[in-house]
Amino acid sequence: MPRAYFDYLKSGYQEIIHKGFEYLGISIAPQERIAIKPNLTYPTFRKGVMTSPEAIEALVCYLLNFTSRITICESDSGGYNPFSITEVFKTTGIEEFARKRAVRLVNMSFEPAREIEFRYLARHFRVPLPTLLLDESDRFISMPVPKIHMNTIVSLSLKNQWGVIQSPALRLKLHPYFEEVVYQINKHMPKAMAVVDGKYGLTRSGPMRGDVVDLNWVMLCDSLYHTDLMVSEMMGMNWRKIHYLRHILGRENISSAEGVVKNSELPRSSDFYLERAWTDYPGLFTFKSRLLAYIGYESALARPLHWLLYKFREPFY
Repeated sequence: MPRAYFDYLKSGYQEIIHKGFEYLGISIAPQERIAIKPNLTYPTFRKGVMTSPEAIEALVCYLLNFTSRITICESDSGGYNPFSITEVFKTTGIEEFARKRAVRLVNMSFEPAREIEFRYLARHFRVPLPTLLLDESDRFISMPVPKIHMNTIVSLSLKNQWGVIQSPALRLKLHPYFEEVVYQINKHMPKAMAVVDGKYGLTRSGPMRGDVVDLNWVMLCDSLYHTDLMVSEMMGMNWRKIHYLRHILGRENISSAEGVVKNSELPRSSDFYLERAWTDYPGLFTFKSRLLAYIGYESALARPLHWLLYKFREPFY
């Protein structure tokens, strides 16, 4: 039976993380290999856009009480205009505290990979994923933030694993099949749980721009599926109207959070909503269509089309 621990931030992350692991009944073995995947989707830290370095460090400090085999990992990001996650590690201070705490910091873009295979919509897919996660980790911790996403409506603990795909170009090609690809990725993760950094959320127009929402909470859950169901409801969003969540939760035969054991009632916010500008729709259409994705990102028209778009919309970074 899934368990979830929720509390408001009063004196930092450390106390909540400690109590959360105890409530979930998760014990860490001395030789356990743990991979932590934060959400780092901008070249510099932005509230509501990215997992707070403070939250990552607090989680690392807690885990170090039990094991030293901890890896913080992320891949190069940025879609059509990729940027180096190695530089993000530096600019956010993650590299500094990882060195200080003697934990491993990995840019997965350059790690060995092996393919997972599956069929969907009469197509055969072969998606390379890092062996660091598939074969060299015993536990996986997803650290999302609660935010609106202009293409998927919300971005939470399951979608955070889209960054496990090492190549930004491949992510763009796979967007039209997002719901099944991200489901298969999560199915292949080792023993998974979520630590949701709810200090800040992002509303209106995520994942990189929007309005910051002060939430000031943290939630731990031993099921990524139930995490996203509950957090989307906490955001005031109907998960049944979010295509990829409806698809994934349907595959898992999950229809509610009634069976989740919780330490408290969960709040609901009225601050979250999606508002697309007209310049967001080209990205939305290419997200949903393989043909348009090819035209917009791979064909000879890609560069002039982006040049034209940026005449009306500033680049994200």
